[in-house]
Formats: sequence, C-alpha cells, structure tokens
Amino acid sequence: MVKSSKMAKKKILFINQEITPYVPDNALSLMGKELPKVMQERSHEIRTFMPKWGNINERRGQLHEVIRLSGMNLIINDTDHPLIIKVASIQSARVQVYFIDNDDYFGKRLIECDESGVEYEDNGERAIFFARGVLETVKKLRWVPDIIHCQGWMSSVVPFYVKTAYRDEPSFAETKVVTSLFSKTLKDKFAGDFKQFVEFRDAKAELLGDYKDQFDFDELNKLAIGYSDGIIQAAPDVEKSLIDFAAAKNVPVLGYNEDFADAYETFYESLFPDENE
Repeated sequence: MVKSSKMAKKKILFINQEITPYVPDNALSLMGKELPKVMQERSHEIRTFMPKWGNINERRGQLHEVIRLSGMNLIINDTDHPLIIKVASIQSARVQVYFIDNDDYFGKRLIECDESGVEYEDNGERAIFFARGVLETVKKLRWVPDIIHCQGWMSSVVPFYVKTAYRDEPSFAETKVVTSLFSKTLKDKFAGDFKQFVEFRDAKAELLGDYKDQFDFDELNKLAIGYSDGIIQAAPDVEKSLIDFAAAKNVPVLGYNEDFADAYETFYESLFPDENE
C-alpha cells in the first residue's frame, strides 16, 4: 500500500547509472528502479534516464529509438559524438526509462570495465557525454524538473553543469540537485585532461581550481557534492572523505536509511524551505 504524503507534488528527474532489470541487480540498479517507482506512486511526476550500456538486450527490453529526440552531436575532446535517445518501460514498476546511447561511449561497451575487467580510460568523458545528453534531452522534452536526483558516479557531472552551463536555461533555473553517494567502484584515474574536456559554456576549467588535476572516482564525486543542494548517503560504506567533504562545503547530508522512502521525501521537502513556512 502506498503511503500518503503531505509533500507538495514535485517534478523529479532521476539520472541513474544503472536500473534493473536492464542490468544485473546491485545496490545501484535496485535503487535506480525502486526510487522512481516509489516517488511516482506518491504522485510526484517523474522522468528517468540511464546510459544504454552494451550489455543491455534491446530486444528483450523492448527499447526503441525516439527519432524526435535523437540526432544531436555533442563535441567532447574536439570530437563529434552523435546522441541517440531510446526509450522503454518497466511494466512491473510502471516506469518509463529514457536511454542515452552512443556507439563510442556506451553501445559497444560494458559499464565500468571491459570484458577483461580493465577500467575504461575515458570513463570521465563518458560521464560528461551522459550528463550533457540527459540535460539536452530534458530541454527538448520541454519539461521543467523541480528536483534532479543523481545516482551513481556516471551522473556526477550533472550538478556542475546544472549550476554553470545550464543555469540560465528555463528548464533548470530553479532546479534543486540531490546526489546519492554509493560504494566506491572505480580505482583508476581518468585518462586525459578532464578539466578541459568538461568545459562547456559557463562550465569553465578555472572553476575547478580546488580539485585535483587528474580526476578519479573520489574527485568526480567531490565535483558532484560541490555543486549539489543536498547529498544522500545511499550505502553504509560510502567513503568517509566524501561525507567530510560535504560537511566542509556546508551541503546538507542525509545519512544512510534502509527504509528510504519517507526519509528521501522529507529531505526533498527540506530543499524548499519557503514552501514549508
């Protein structure tokens, strides 16, 4: 039975790294499915995105391309990368999922590592492409989210872009950004000059002077924390240094909750103090 909520109904954009059943069950993919489902059941309006990883069976998942949303080219590291948008529905959850696809970054590859277990050197570039792909697609949908909730390192560039490159866009000018932190999965540093690759409009490299020159899992999460309105500890073993970083930046943190629904909704509500007076 769905619990009734007193929170004003919001438009919530969920940007997920993984969602079951499209990828195997783990903490990230289960929350990727469950959180949008629960918030939709509580009468919030949702949109959900994830990358179209190469291990996703398009036929079984009944994915199909959305021609009106596809066709843009995103330039990253001086190279054009076509943006393809696909969509499918999780019938059991009554949740529609938009997929960000590109052969170079996603379609022909697995999630974090190749078949030999070696991390992809351009994971940083992949996160940049995913962030821009989602935000450009939401603009095309003419949908204005009140909240963007990012789950997984692949979504970690989104807060930076929302607060810089896209801050004057009508779709995101008033949007609050929440980032969920999960267990550490990446060990290697990203190849190339991430700070240069991420530059786009007002998202300038000089804004990242407080961050290390070479980005990795921790640095990417710190970037997300630094530009988020709220942080959620979504796993019991989140790196303590990340929680400490959030505290140092005075970003509100919600501690780990197994029974997340009420806690998350209350946390969302706290981001809109004027509505609660």
